[in-house]
Amino acid sequence: MRSTHFGYQSVDETEKAGHVKGVFDSVAPKYDLMNDLMSMGMHRLWKAYTVTVANLHDGDQVLDIAGGTGDLAMAFAAKVGNSGQVVHTDINETMLRTGRDRLVDAGVVLPSLVCDAEKLPFPDNQFDLVSVAFGLRNMTHKDEALKEMYRVLRPGGRLLVLEFSKVAKPLEKVYDWYSFKILPRLGQMVAKDSASYQYLAESIRMHPSQEELKTLMKSNGFGHVDYHNMSGGLVALHLGIKC
Repeated sequence: MRSTHFGYQSVDETEKAGHVKGVFDSVAPKYDLMNDLMSMGMHRLWKAYTVTVANLHDGDQVLDIAGGTGDLAMAFAAKVGNSGQVVHTDINETMLRTGRDRLVDAGVVLPSLVCDAEKLPFPDNQFDLVSVAFGLRNMTHKDEALKEMYRVLRPGGRLLVLEFSKVAKPLEKVYDWYSFKILPRLGQMVAKDSASYQYLAESIRMHPSQEELKTLMKSNGFGHVDYHNMSGGLVALHLGIKC
């Protein structure tokens, strides 16, 4: 048996995906509201910056992994125009359905499909941009997922990874207090689920640091990798280019 982490717990690798599914099945109905409350609306600015860095053009082909409720997919669709395409994916059907319904309500119709980032059902060299926002830390084998993202990008294509990261040291104590004292209580009050938000706080601490993720991306094929810290390192946007 090979083990991996689920928050601070050690679980069998084959069981992690099921545990993560349970978390996101639970939080999906209140996901957008909780994002606004947890980040005090800052997640909208982080995503807007990601869209700016993406620098998309008419006709571009985009794969949005762990696309959830569709924030980035909707913004990307406005950039690629009618001649381009955005594929909205998530491993969690409940989250994907919530996002698809939200996109349709906004008049945005694009492919939405359930798929595992570690086994992407797309041919080599298909996309100009692959994005994953707040999803990489939940994947069991990050290296396998990154290899797949590299594979489906065309040469010169870009990977954007927006993820919670290692906050600057002066902010660590107050961030820990908020994450482990306030966040689970907020989750209980709004989503009737404190355990899932406890897991989310723990999963952030188990995720690679900015430099560690940069190294992991380079070791899985990306020739150039850089990152941009936001909000004191609370979040980092990593950019990898397929040479």
